[in-house]
Amino acid sequence: MQAVQYDAYGATPDLVDIPAPDCPADGVLVEVRATGVCRSDWHAWQGHDPVSLPHVPGHEFAGVITIVGPRVTTRRVGERVTVPFVCGCGRCAYCAAGDAQVCPDQSQPGFTQPGSFADLVAVPAADLNVVPLPDDLDFVTAASLGCRFATSYRALTAHGRVRPGEWVAVHGCGGVACRR
Repeated sequence: MQAVQYDAYGATPDLVDIPAPDCPADGVLVEVRATGVCRSDWHAWQGHDPVSLPHVPGHEFAGVITIVGPRVTTRRVGERVTVPFVCGCGRCAYCAAGDAQVCPDQSQPGFTQPGSFADLVAVPAADLNVVPLPDDLDFVTAASLGCRFATSYRALTAHGRVRPGEWVAVHGCGGVACRR
């Protein structure tokens, strides 16, 4: 398969041919149809967030399931999907409570494993980590709803518990807060 990969921090990424990933028994392979470029990808490329080298970046993506592992019960080949930035193990108390982002055995496409700047991405614990897409949501829009949207949405709804009619002030800059 083809992938964009860099061999050293700060090095120019190259388009290369690499072996396709194996499908985890509890996971799926997703054919990438759209991928985002996040500031987190830049930090990994610069070595601020160390990754194994050579490395295939990319963690905000949407695509179609091409292979389903034998232990997956809720996903199917041909399904249009996206995946959260942090993939939980699907077995621990954190995952069971809906807090996969703090799972002690988490994985992250584009950081702890090869990412979405490739034809295919392996996604473990697919019953937990794969999110089906509505038919009317295109792949580019779905990929853009990665960590920027999910981070801000969870902050406002789960942690801030903001209700209709309340005001929110956003300070800062970057992927979640923007400046004008």
